[in-house]
Order: sequence, then structure tokens, then C-alpha cells
Amino acid sequence: MKILGIGNAIVDVICKVDDNFITKNSLTKGTMKLIFEESEFKNLLTNLKIEKTVSGGSVANSIVGISQLGNKVGFIGKVSDDDLGSKYEEGLKNENVEYFYSKKKEELPTGTCLILVTPDSERTMCTFLGTAGKINENDVNTDAIKKSEIIFLEGYLWDEGEPKKAFDKAISCANKVAMSLSDQFCVDRHKTHFLDLVKNKLDITFANEQEIISLIDAKKFDEVINFSKKLKKLLVITRGEKGAIAINGDEVVECGVKKNLKIVDLTGAGDLFAAGFLHGHVNNLSLNQSLEKGTEMSSRVIQQIGARLKVNER
Repeated sequence: MKILGIGNAIVDVICKVDDNFITKNSLTKGTMKLIFEESEFKNLLTNLKIEKTVSGGSVANSIVGISQLGNKVGFIGKVSDDDLGSKYEEGLKNENVEYFYSKKKEELPTGTCLILVTPDSERTMCTFLGTAGKINENDVNTDAIKKSEIIFLEGYLWDEGEPKKAFDKAISCANKVAMSLSDQFCVDRHKTHFLDLVKNKLDITFANEQEIISLIDAKKFDEVINFSKKLKKLLVITRGEKGAIAINGDEVVECGVKKNLKIVDLTGAGDLFAAGFLHGHVNNLSLNQSLEKGTEMSSRVIQQIGARLKVNER
């Protein structure tokens, strides 16, 4: 198998809202907020019109994208044996993703992420992790990990206790490890752990500009480049309108953004960028070609609603 993703198995519920809704509910636009009570989550949903419900989760979205590009892939993520859990599994299987998890009835329901899309196409997320956040080392299939060229992890999954043990077990069995830092709040919450991972355990790190600047407490982007060169590992950074950059030792490659796009929803931009880049990487394309593929995939997904490419848009 080319790539095995390990991440939060979450069902995305996409709703359009105005800026007032974000302010009224004390949310920070463009970030992800964790919700710990199911009642609070349901409360937020009460007055909203659901545009779309789709299997999601950051790494799962990337894995689906990599599958759509013709690669053999798999995914590990925890769901409950409930209606959403069944839909989640079905969603992966329909995209030719091998699902290495046997669901059973859990105490908590399958995880859900409310994605609020404002008129400027920015997305703000409220996530009730449910059972997804309870992943433990017994849920990690070491056989599948050993048979994969690369495992791809998400920062969202990292948490003290059981998820951390699952993470460590996966890393210790892997041939090669890639990870996305996921979100600036994630980085701020787990800074020392993430820095240790980036320096000592990961072969490939995906981050956006804010996340990596926050991680190393940089004042300007040049410091990020110097940090990355010394690292002697592959760091891939998306920079919004400035495009993307890949740094591998002294090799620094940049790629611009695609122009004149009709942007409707930025939800899957980072996930699909990682999908395109990893596709290039496992198929021995150059850093430049891999960045181009990542940019092409993210450009496509932001012109539709949701984080998975529709059949006619591949």
C-alpha cells in the first residue's frame, strides 16, 4: 500500500452562515473549536439549514484525494456502530479506501464537525469529536502500517493519554511518517510535543504559514526557511495567496497559486494540497512537480462545496 492515513473519523455537516452568526456564538473565524458537550453542538445546529453531510476528517479527506489520483490507500479512524458511523465507512469504501477499523457500539457517538461557511468562503469549524477522539493503541493496525510506504497523521488527533499512545505506536512501526500540523490552536496547545515530532520523528511535515511561525516562535518567514534547512527533513508550507514552498535541506522550491478561480469554500484546501503533494512524493515526482500537483488539487476543491472532489471534477 502506498499511504495509510490515521486520523479523526468525522462526519462533516456543512452550513452557510453570515458573519453575525460567528460573532454571536463567540467563534474565531477560520479556526476550529472543540466542543465537549453533545448538547452544545446540537444547540448550534438548531437554527441552521444543512447544505451537505459528508464523511470528513482532515487526513481522511487527503487519503480520499490520493485514492482519486489512482493510488492504493487505507485509513484508520474510530467511529461508533451507529447511523453516521455506517455512512462514514460507506463513504470511504465508495472512494476505494481500505478501512482498517472494525466498528462496534461505543459509549460516545461518531464524531461530527459543523463547518460554517461565511459569504467570504472562509470556513469556521466546531468539532464534537465523539468517539473519534478516543482512539487508542489497540485501534492501530500495525500490520497495515508496516505494509505502507508512508503513514500520514494529523495534529488534530494528538492528545495526551490514549490518542498519544496510538500515535507513538504508529510512528514506531512506520517506514516513513508524514504529518499535518492541522490548526494554529492545535500547535499552540501542543507546542513542545509538536516541535519534538517535527525535529525528531517526522520525515515530512505539512503546515500553513501561521502554524509553522507559531511552532518555532518566528518573527518573520526567513526564520522558517533557516529552521527548515537545518532540519534536513522535508517541510511543506502553504502560504495562502503567496503559494506554497517545499524545503528539503538546501533545496528550496516555490510554487505560485492558480489565478482567476471561482472560490466557494476553502474547507478542503489544505487536505487536498497534501493529497496532491503526497501523490507526487510516492510516485517519485520532483519537489516542484509535487507542489504543482498539490496546488492543482487544492484549486479544484475550493471551487466546490465540501472537502472531497466530486467525480466530474477529478
